[in-house]
Amino acid sequence: MKTFKIGGVHPSENKLSATSPIRRAGLPKQAVFSLYQHIGAPAKPVVAKGDEVKVGMMLAEADGFVSVPVHSSVSGKVSKIDAIVDASGYRRPAIFVDVEGDEWVETIDRTPDLVTLAQRPELTAEDIVNKVKAAGIVGMGGATFPCHVKLTPPKGTKAECVIINAVECEPYLTADHRLMLEKPDEILVGVDLIMKAVGVDKGYIGIENNKPDAIALLTEKAKAYSHIEIVPLQVKYPQGGEKQLIAAVTGREVPAPPALPINVGAVVQNVGTVFAIYEAVMKNKPLFERVITVTGKEVQNPSNLLARIGTPMNQLIEECGGLPENTGKVIGGGPMMGKALMNLDVPVCKGSSGLLLMSERESRRAEPQPCIRCAKCVSACPMGLEPYLLATASALRNWELAEENDITSCIECGSCQFTCPSTRPMLDNIRMGKTTVMALIRARNAK
Repeated sequence: MKTFKIGGVHPSENKLSATSPIRRAGLPKQAVFSLYQHIGAPAKPVVAKGDEVKVGMMLAEADGFVSVPVHSSVSGKVSKIDAIVDASGYRRPAIFVDVEGDEWVETIDRTPDLVTLAQRPELTAEDIVNKVKAAGIVGMGGATFPCHVKLTPPKGTKAECVIINAVECEPYLTADHRLMLEKPDEILVGVDLIMKAVGVDKGYIGIENNKPDAIALLTEKAKAYSHIEIVPLQVKYPQGGEKQLIAAVTGREVPAPPALPINVGAVVQNVGTVFAIYEAVMKNKPLFERVITVTGKEVQNPSNLLARIGTPMNQLIEECGGLPENTGKVIGGGPMMGKALMNLDVPVCKGSSGLLLMSERESRRAEPQPCIRCAKCVSACPMGLEPYLLATASALRNWELAEENDITSCIECGSCQFTCPSTRPMLDNIRMGKTTVMALIRARNAK
């Protein structure tokens, strides 16, 4: 069975919500829409205080090519345009909507009927990309890169295959797993749409073998799609990283930045993104809701919720039994790459894949000890880097040394910190160093 060759670790899976069917979360009383739900320029408001909106109506338009619009997930009245502290911990501009009912725009097809590409032969590649762009779709695995940009390869590059990331290697998270079990037909049509958009005739769906039910179901369904192959993969973190997944599925290695997956002929999309593309193109539905896992060892009812964008996280926690008394930390995402939330009023965004509640004991960091030169972090790094060196260079603010040792290649997976017997905060230092070095490179290139 396939996997990537360099590094990797095996955290405890803790897939507590894997058998919990997706259920619809309740509507919030007030929905809050950050204008920074994607990588690139923030969206630009097209509504004002007092405006009436419906579900699916545009609230903010894309402000550049690497940008996407934001749509309302509720009906009601715009109460204000202000700022919030989002999941990143930064204050961001946002649109606040007081909810009144649940009235959708009439153009959205709300029927459960499957629509295949064969039923829509008039769709061109350009049509698909334009619909994806208009729907505000981003990478829903957490990266939030505008999807239409990926579907428009740069000049001089050519896509050879589409790879769907259905790995969900982050511990605890099960949203993608449940989506595959409950929406397999829509996902396969979504893959068809992506392949037509980028002009390739081969697609792969990579799934780790801790999801045998999803592998079996999609393998059976894919018999009707000779150009789509289901690829079972060994369980190894961080196989959901683009470069690791490409290496596992095709054996090709993506070079260091600024090289991209397209440089080795691959276009990679998360399975949740694939479903959103299906809904956008075939159902005229913008991206205003998503499946999010709410979980933790002390959570009363670990669940996979279909939540409207803009819903406060504390509401989702209440729907899963409430906040346990011994909660020490609430993480947006999974335990490896997620970030602790500043408060529980943070709204669900397009990249919100999970909400992990950790007890005080689980979330308490051990006191860092001196490095014992064991090199476990080097063995674990899936990018073949030297994390101990990058972390030290960053801590000492030696940006030249950090750049020379390819800090920009770090994918921030946390494998180094996970495996360190001295519990050193390597990922924290490397993240800080990588951000600084990338800013220095941009400033240098701008001269």
